[in-house]
Amino acid sequence: MKLQGKSVVVTGASSGMGKSIVELFVKEGASVVAVARRKERLESLVESLKDAPGKVVAFSGDVSRKEDDEAMIDLAVKEFGKLDILVNNAGVMDDMAPMAQASDEKYHYVMDINVYGPMAAMRKACQVFLEQGNGGNIINVSSVGSMHQAAGPIYCASKAALNAMSRNTAYMYMKEGIRCNVIAPGSIMTEIGSAMGRPNADGYGRLQSVIGLGPEFGSAEDIANTALFLASDDSSYISGVVLPVDGGWTSF
Repeated sequence: MKLQGKSVVVTGASSGMGKSIVELFVKEGASVVAVARRKERLESLVESLKDAPGKVVAFSGDVSRKEDDEAMIDLAVKEFGKLDILVNNAGVMDDMAPMAQASDEKYHYVMDINVYGPMAAMRKACQVFLEQGNGGNIINVSSVGSMHQAAGPIYCASKAALNAMSRNTAYMYMKEGIRCNVIAPGSIMTEIGSAMGRPNADGYGRLQSVIGLGPEFGSAEDIANTALFLASDDSSYISGVVLPVDGGWTSF
């Protein structure tokens, strides 16, 4: 088992990529704090993994709140005695509105979850890693939207900011052995699109020429497998990387 004895926090754990990451990590021996807003889904996840080699503890919280970002990491340390890995997976879409129609309300909503949430969690995790003194591992889930026209300007900007924060963190804490990498998924079958609500007709229409050229949708398991690689010792010399997992979408 590649994650035997590892203590992990995973956000956005109630569905899609986050749920698949939790399931795979626990089967690989990790002890995981699974974080999401939907408590009943977390409870179901915990129940489904009760016989797995690792362990799951549910934390119902909102990643846009600093208090919750810090508390979820404190919980991992309390329950498992340490923190080894942070996976910032929780994220939301904008409504694909082009710049002239982008709203302040949507900006703050997306940035609070996609940028401030991971930042607050990374800050707390780095503090814990430095206190522990034996390195650490951060995996942030971004999007091909950070480098490709896959959504509106707010979402694309939020994921580009996450990429930049990640690369900076990898550089700043290189000597302390804290790794930070980014997974940039392409079109993956998850609930994020349906949670977006009705897209802006103008923006969605303009994006069809790009979206329509993409490959078939990938699966949440594709992202989980990539996260396992980055979480394990198999990637011990990899840090500061933004890794597209998109079926080749960003190759054109």
